[in-house]
Amino acid sequence: MTAEPRRSNAVLAAYASPTLPLAGLGLPLVVYLPEYYVSELGLSLSVVGMAFLLVRLADIVLDPILGGLMDRTRSKWGRFRPWLAASVPLLMAASYALFMAKPGIGPVFLWAWLIVVYIGFSMAVLAQTAWGAVLSPDYQQRSRIYGFWSAGNVVGMILVLLLPPLVAFAFKGDHAAGVRAMGWFIIVLMPLTALLAGVVVGEPPAPAQRHEAGLKQYLGLLKSSTVQKLLVADLLMGLAPGIGGALFFFFFERIKGIPKDQAGILLLVYFVAALAGAPLWPWIAKTMGKHTSLAIAGVMYAVFQVAAVITPSGINLFGVAVLVLAGLPYSAAPLLVRSMMADIGDEERLNTGVDRTGLLYAIVNGTVKLGFALAIGVFLVLEKLGFDPKIPSAQGDTALIVLYTVVPAALGVLVSVIIVRYPLDAKRHAEIRAKLDARDAAQAHAEASPHDRLSDTSTAPSAAQ
Repeated sequence: MTAEPRRSNAVLAAYASPTLPLAGLGLPLVVYLPEYYVSELGLSLSVVGMAFLLVRLADIVLDPILGGLMDRTRSKWGRFRPWLAASVPLLMAASYALFMAKPGIGPVFLWAWLIVVYIGFSMAVLAQTAWGAVLSPDYQQRSRIYGFWSAGNVVGMILVLLLPPLVAFAFKGDHAAGVRAMGWFIIVLMPLTALLAGVVVGEPPAPAQRHEAGLKQYLGLLKSSTVQKLLVADLLMGLAPGIGGALFFFFFERIKGIPKDQAGILLLVYFVAALAGAPLWPWIAKTMGKHTSLAIAGVMYAVFQVAAVITPSGINLFGVAVLVLAGLPYSAAPLLVRSMMADIGDEERLNTGVDRTGLLYAIVNGTVKLGFALAIGVFLVLEKLGFDPKIPSAQGDTALIVLYTVVPAALGVLVSVIIVRYPLDAKRHAEIRAKLDARDAAQAHAEASPHDRLSDTSTAPSAAQ
């Protein structure tokens, strides 16, 4: 197999561009919308927590179906680009419904549009991340590709976080107006960026379809110890900041005495730090290996998440510095895990002869969803432990502090323990690629040989003459 050329920065920026609206949707689904539907639209904590939890858990079942369909897709546009395009109208319609909702809506409205938005979101995220895996077979280049992807995600989150304070400052809008602005951000950018990526970024030809790709194959991949280790680490590294994100506004408003509009600025600072981490982690991975970099990120996150407890109330330099240092590891898991899953795809193809890129990224997509679903489920735990968003209490506040700081930190440490002995490093991947390239070359020669023999036979009589 001939290696794909190194993609230019401009091409990778185009590839990453759909992450702007996708992150602009993903962040509010975890941080803004659950709190907004409770505080502004009047639904209860339990109703909102249950809706986001169960719809996201049910949506996980969709991933192996989509992954199998993508692996079987053959078109002049490739396997993955058509699915990204198909997700656009779903995301536009659902974003309009969810972000423009008015007081008086009920649980059925929330459930129905959450189902639509998660179907579209699954299609888009799975298509884009699997597409990135086939853009290069190189161990280090994959970290670079997903570095752009991760940076795009963080830029998207930063842009959407800027909207509420911008609306408040420029148009004197309230919190609800800021949420509506987020919806328009997604509606406008989703079709534009999907078109840009689809036109500018190529997709290598898919191998011949010689296999099934469905739930049975999806479950079979889960039996791999390498896949299991990576998925558990990814789940925990997504769950940790997911819990922190879901409780962010509650923590800073109740415990640190910072109003929502100012807390939104702090969240922006956090994601600016995460953006700074996007080029940092591929560089560390190039020096120390991807799994070691992920272990370092887990410990770093744990230390500075706990440090939030000792920061003074209000906005101050020490608190901002801790938030920045906690934000730097945010980019590590998304880009490193997806790069490592592409390496697993090579190992899987070497062992079985089958390309299951779509299914492998369906698995990653599933762990991300499970992590964020469980993170939103923390609302249910918080309510059971006595927290009331309107009435302060010592018991409720203690529960909030523990769930925001100690629990995510413990998960970060556990990630480091799990991933430090990960077996598929750069050396092992180089061996896999060498064997794959040799086998691909032999198969290409074997497929070409009958034609060559026919040509030799047809020219033999004239040669004898």
